[in-house]
Amino acid sequence: MATKRDYYEVLGVAKDAKTDDIKSAYRKLAMKYHPDRNPGDKEAEAKFKEAAEAYDVLRDDDKRARYDRLGHAAFQQGGGYGGADFSNIQDIFSHFSDIFGGGGGGGGIFDGLFSGFGGGGQRQQQAGNSLKCRVNINFKESFTGCAKTIELNRNELCETCKGSGAAAGTQPKRCPTCNGRGQIHQSQGFFSISTVCPQCGGAGSIIEKPCADCRGQGVKTKTVRIQVKIPAGIADGSRLRIPNEGEPSLQSGPRGDLFCYIFVEEDQFFQRNGNDIVCQVPISVAQAALGTTLDVPTLQGRANMKINPGTQHGQIYRLRGMGFPDLRGGAKGDQIVAVAVEIPKKLSPEQEKLYRELAKIDDQNVSPERKSFIDLVKGYFN
Repeated sequence: MATKRDYYEVLGVAKDAKTDDIKSAYRKLAMKYHPDRNPGDKEAEAKFKEAAEAYDVLRDDDKRARYDRLGHAAFQQGGGYGGADFSNIQDIFSHFSDIFGGGGGGGGIFDGLFSGFGGGGQRQQQAGNSLKCRVNINFKESFTGCAKTIELNRNELCETCKGSGAAAGTQPKRCPTCNGRGQIHQSQGFFSISTVCPQCGGAGSIIEKPCADCRGQGVKTKTVRIQVKIPAGIADGSRLRIPNEGEPSLQSGPRGDLFCYIFVEEDQFFQRNGNDIVCQVPISVAQAALGTTLDVPTLQGRANMKINPGTQHGQIYRLRGMGFPDLRGGAKGDQIVAVAVEIPKKLSPEQEKLYRELAKIDDQNVSPERKSFIDLVKGYFN
């Protein structure tokens, strides 16, 4: 397996480079190795992906900090792209919409230069538009995993014209200006510049008699219901990619994808820290002093936990393996239990009597730690 290059080396930036400098460096490499500029060049395609991998890590403060500490080992259990799932070049366009634009095919800063990816001057069968949605789940669902049915509006091919946009009995005609390519080419010095055809708007064809049902658009908006499987252990803010659940292509290409952004509701009792579950359990002064056994709530039911004699407020106990499962196949997290010693605000007569007797005993038997503190206070005021 080939050794990965240093991400800073890939982008040609210093390790203390600012985010804007990293973004600028990536833009230059994306333009240099863009598939439309290098049709059929596998080496250029590999460098295009390598630059995307480096940019995905270094543009994110958290990923960059992990990479600075651990290098490539920080992501060795994840995907090959520092946690980003770049299954193909189209996914890179979708992932970096701020660079390439929202169309998924070389828009943004590249508008007017490229027609898509792998274009080579010919009109391609581009994938349909990818869609985004938000999925809300509760804390326990993020632990166990679940299935959610989401409802969204998306374009579907018109049933009347089958997506052609032309009225029944007619067909779209090839655009005479671009000869069906959807773009026109102009040579400007070293570069060959491609721009969207002004007559057909990039479609490559002209509809003389539009379909009355979709008004020549080829698509109609439809409400659909999609079941999304949420894996156990997913974290708040994660992104799930559902292949082929985006909008259809009008150029006989594949459907786009659906990207689901997961939002986990806060829990009143549990919190998450990495793959660990954190909670606080109250105990009495007597339990802290004498020790006890508690039934501690977990997301898997109740668990017995031994509290040692002399436990202090805020002391931490661990329930091994009771935390979140690791999405990348690593060890499960733990449940961390922070003990909170509760001081009673109101005492019954019997309790007050016992506490007063205890106070007398404490005065007669001063512990070494307490005696040291008392001596320190005396010395301060003398």
